Amino acid sequence: MDKVILEGDPDIIVSMRRNPRAKRISLRVSQLDGRVTTTAPGWTPLREIEQFVRAKEDWIRLNLADRAEAISPCIGGVILFEGTQTPIISARARSVRYDGQSLLVPGNPDRAAARLAGFLKTLARQRLAEACDTFSERAGRPYARITLRDTRSRWGSCTSNGNLMFSWRLVMAPRPVLDYVAAHEVAHLCEMNHSPAYWSLVEKIYPGFDGPRGWLRTNGKHLHAYRFGD
Repeated sequence: MDKVILEGDPDIIVSMRRNPRAKRISLRVSQLDGRVTTTAPGWTPLREIEQFVRAKEDWIRLNLADRAEAISPCIGGVILFEGTQTPIISARARSVRYDGQSLLVPGNPDRAAARLAGFLKTLARQRLAEACDTFSERAGRPYARITLRDTRSRWGSCTSNGNLMFSWRLVMAPRPVLDYVAAHEVAHLCEMNHSPAYWSLVEKIYPGFDGPRGWLRTNGKHLHAYRFGD
């Protein structure tokens, strides 16, 4: 894979990819690991891609500086849960549980992050299924199945055959944010676009979604800051 090196403090490596379906040159800074990638149509001259990247250097450095610092959840620390910084406490129990104030984690402290990830994934699946059931009924269109992933570039997606995919990290956000993303993807079951008709449907099945949508745009990077070692 070709790359561009932006020399400075620090040096930045920008990976270059070509996509025949791309219509223009684009840049992406991963909030998960800080990797910088530019994608260009297959016919684009290498020199043109390099010039584009160098012209965007200030934007790249600004986004890298704004990226959330990596956090490793551990006993005695805190984790963002339901939009609130929540203490992680060692406890005698069979499994992780939330007591309304803290997350209680049993077993070897070295396994705390992995146990928390398991708890969050299970809870995310439960809540997203509940939300999708509700919004699917309101939209009058059933979905096929739900899949959870740890995606970097999107919080959810909907396929043409009715399969819904979500990031399990949504359970770390306030509940209305998780509900908004569920409504967003369920609406795509009826409108596979972002037309006025689509947004009208989102408003119909989940009124007042602007607040949760704004929270995710502003704070979504913080959900990706946590490293669970999986």
